[in-house]
Amino acid sequence: MRIGFDNEKYLKMQSEHIMERIDKFGDKLYLEFGGKLFDDYHASRVLPGFEPDSKLRMLMKLSDRVEIVVVINSGDIEKNKIRGDLGITYDEDVIRLIKEFESRGLYVGSVVLTQFSGQGAAEAFQARMEKKGYRVYHHYRIEGYPSNVALIASDEGFGKNDYIETSRPLVVVTAPGPGSGKMATCLSQLYHENKRGVKAGYAKYETFPIWNIPLKHPVNLAYEAATADLNDINMIDPFHLEAYGKTTVNYNRDIEIFPVLDAIFEGIYGSNPYKSPTDMGVNMAGNCIVDDDACCEASRMEIIRRYYATLNAVVKEKAIDSEVLKLELIMKQAGITPEDRKVTVAANKRAEDLQVPCAAIELDDGRIITSKTSDLLGASAALLLNALKELAGIDHDLHVVSREAIEPIQTLKTKYLGGHNPRLHTDEILIALATSAVSDKNAREAMEQLPKLKGCQVHTSVMLSAVDINTFKRLGVDLTSEPVTKPKTKE
Repeated sequence: MRIGFDNEKYLKMQSEHIMERIDKFGDKLYLEFGGKLFDDYHASRVLPGFEPDSKLRMLMKLSDRVEIVVVINSGDIEKNKIRGDLGITYDEDVIRLIKEFESRGLYVGSVVLTQFSGQGAAEAFQARMEKKGYRVYHHYRIEGYPSNVALIASDEGFGKNDYIETSRPLVVVTAPGPGSGKMATCLSQLYHENKRGVKAGYAKYETFPIWNIPLKHPVNLAYEAATADLNDINMIDPFHLEAYGKTTVNYNRDIEIFPVLDAIFEGIYGSNPYKSPTDMGVNMAGNCIVDDDACCEASRMEIIRRYYATLNAVVKEKAIDSEVLKLELIMKQAGITPEDRKVTVAANKRAEDLQVPCAAIELDDGRIITSKTSDLLGASAALLLNALKELAGIDHDLHVVSREAIEPIQTLKTKYLGGHNPRLHTDEILIALATSAVSDKNAREAMEQLPKLKGCQVHTSVMLSAVDINTFKRLGVDLTSEPVTKPKTKE
């Protein structure tokens, strides 16, 4: 994969820029952290060279000055809201986040329960966190938020919220997902700090959209594709254009809320230190793109992957048709179609020719390998073996896993475990390969190629089981599938 992003430059520039922002305000900076802190795989896909934990590593450079506050909406706890990419509840993710931060030497100061109104599940979660030794604070719903500025910036608004005790100059406010109340938490603290005579500031750290690249740049379009379910729209920041005569990119929610923020800042301080939503940001990612063509191509492929993911979600009734329409519009703006993804064409063509489920993988050097469903293996399992043999330089006619090794597993699945599909899934064929590697040199050499699959592209002509999807994810493969459960047959 061509590298398009200088990660080391990013870590250095980003940490220096945040330090400058702290100095600008004096005593303390509340930094709202959007997106994922240590597993930002979207950024690593659209900015080749960006490490998924870059933002966390940047914070580690400032570890002696950083304190982390984790925010969670009490209603999300009550509803057992699930983080889609991980399949765990928001409250469990708070615990996961805290463990990750602390394992990297970062200090987690407290947890804030926003929109708190005595929810039983939220109180139980509070007791659990306090038992672990964390301070827990309550923030309450403010009638008319965010438009009722007079009430918000008063003792009956932010003033009713608990004041979060912090001890370090950089307070990072993060959360398990959107709608948790990060911005309101930061603004509430500014109100309380101002009453205490503390010079505190606010800044926002969102990686996307990138403010200093064009509005319709593929990297920014890929962000729109990633948030199609939220209906986020990238926009030219009109406030920045008016204040400075410069064109910058932001997104609709920040632009829409800025007049309210402006009024809240005036209510707290008497004036707003920022003239635009762009001013509030501290993101330096756009300055670290070193190969624009590489980032553009990676972003176009990400848009297509998002399109297929949404098509699959519609079939599973986890998305709606309007999201597909939005992604089709984004593809048109980017000047691409699904056929621009080579593995999509290869898998679908072979499936059309053979009338059975097929799959294709694009290796790191551009080679395309295909597979088909057989009586022994599903197309995905066969694809893994074919790709590993290709990478190891093993003749495709040689078996690295024998029929004799596969058939007992099929018997176990159907006769003893009640399964209906005798074909091996991806996880099962990898276990069979590992067993064969004990006595077979070719199997061992094939298995040693597994790390080389990371970053490869795969497409399947039918939707996959959760088991196969998870195996590809764990291998670091970028997967798409046609939104069908059965192969098409010729009339």
